[in-house]
Order: sequence, then C-alpha cells, then structure tokens
Amino acid sequence: MGDIGPAELRLMQGLAQQVTALRPELLNGDATIGELAWGWAKDVDTLEYSWRHRMWFDENRLAGWGWVQLPHRIPRSDGTVREVEEANLIWQVHPDRPELLPDILDWYDEVADGHDQSLTLQSGDAEAIARVPAHGYVFDAETASDNGSWIQFNIRELDDVPDPVLPKGFRFVSAEDVPTAAAAAAHRDAWHRSAFSEASLARVQETWPYRADLHVLVEAPDGTLAATAIIWFDTLTRTAEFEPVGTHHAFRRQGLGTALQLHGMRLAKAAGATVMLVACHGGPANPAAKNLYFSVGFRELSRDVPRIKPAK
Repeated sequence: MGDIGPAELRLMQGLAQQVTALRPELLNGDATIGELAWGWAKDVDTLEYSWRHRMWFDENRLAGWGWVQLPHRIPRSDGTVREVEEANLIWQVHPDRPELLPDILDWYDEVADGHDQSLTLQSGDAEAIARVPAHGYVFDAETASDNGSWIQFNIRELDDVPDPVLPKGFRFVSAEDVPTAAAAAAHRDAWHRSAFSEASLARVQETWPYRADLHVLVEAPDGTLAATAIIWFDTLTRTAEFEPVGTHHAFRRQGLGTALQLHGMRLAKAAGATVMLVACHGGPANPAAKNLYFSVGFRELSRDVPRIKPAK
C-alpha cells in the first residue's frame, strides 16, 4: 500500500477497460477511465495526504482495488475551505471476482478506523448490494434523497449525432487553440469557487488518455471561453466519456451546453468512439445536468446506491 502514482493509476484504468467491455453497468462511481484520470490529476498535488490505496491481484492481473479518501480539507478559490468529515471508499473489482469486495471492506475498516465510512454501490450490482450489510453498512437516506448528492451514470450510442448549432458569433475551439491558463480559467468560471489552477490542468494534460483535440470549448464573440468539456477516449473499448462539462455563469441558458455536447460527440465518433458516457447528479431537486444530457440522447445506465457506516 502506497501513494497512487501514474503507474498505479494506469493499472486501475486497465481494470476499468475490462469492466467497460464486459459489464459497464458495474462501473463504480469515480472508477471509470475518465473519472480516474480527472479525479487523480486535478487533486493529487493537494489531497494526496488523505489518500490510501491497495490492489488485489490474480497472479499478474489486477483483479480489484480500493482507494480511500480520509477526512480532508478542500481549498476554494475564495480562500475558504470545505471540510469533508467522513471517509469515503472508491473501489472496483473485476466482474469475475465479486468475492473480493469483503476483503476490500475489511481493509477499509482498518485504514478508516474511528471515522464515519461511506461507499457507493451501483444499482445493477446485486452481488455487492447483498454483501455490504454484513459489514455494518446501512442505506444512506440523506445522500440518496431527492436533493442528495447521488450520481446517475448515463450512456449514449454514437450512431446518430445531430449537427450542433451555436448562437451567432460563438465558435468551437479546443485546448490546442488556447493557452493553458485560459483553459483553466474556463473551468473556474464554470464551477464557482473551484481552485483549479494552471498547474492542475497541466497535470490533467499529462494523464492518459487526455487529448488536447478532445478538450473542447466554446468561445464567445468577446473572446471569453464560455463553455468547456474534456472527452476521455479509450481506443480499446471505443468508449468516450465527458468529464467535466460546464458553462460560464454569464453564458448559461443560451444552448451552449447542448451545442458543446453534440460537437464533442461528433469529434469522439470521428476519432473512433461508438459509445459515450457521462455522469451527473441524479436527484430530482438538481435536474439541470440530467435534463441537458437526456436532451442530447443519453439514457440512464446505472445510479448510485449510497451506503454509510457510523464510526464505532
């Protein structure tokens, strides 16, 4: 057990490739190729102190892994911090090795001892849902409520993608066309109080399978980068994933998100992708992202089933 570096991350993404190919409905939250790349790269410099991880192998093949995030402080651009007071487990096992989950949960108990512990299962993972009660986990009704923070995972085939339409004077660009500092600023403009920096983006850009031509943006007539999305494309499974997607607060409700999604999917299809994935908040109290994705053809693949175990 040690720090997660590029080599460990790539092994974890390799398992994600296998799950994507075999049973995509079993992909756990933050355990897809794109979510792993984004989550690790943007936060490794500031949050690595709170991370613990372990891998389980069948001979030389990675069969499962666990990534614990202990309580930590998330810095914000306005100088404040958000306190995360419980431990959280991100995990994945190969579809042929569901029996590894109890071992991962035992290890989680060891590294998170003394803290409230949360984890997320997927709605289609009946075996995992059946196993966790024996380890003391109960349904997290607050997270799973209509205004909770649970995530829905969505999928769309790329056989038919309509042409995008931008308002007059707006145009599509990519990260190849703009300075790194400007692309990082576009992210901060879309996510209020994010501390995402030029250095964070540089790390993202160094992480497989990032491609600058699939980091797409919308430029407004005044030169402002008004919307942004990164597409993570895996040539092995021919699957692409949006993470993240956002629009500048001053340019919302102008159809930019819809146009950017369609533009990105057409680029992914041209690159060889046949399927597109995206995650969003699933609760009815937070419908904006889900409505956007459904409006461009996505449908639900799975949803979070949150579980929690209070500290002893």
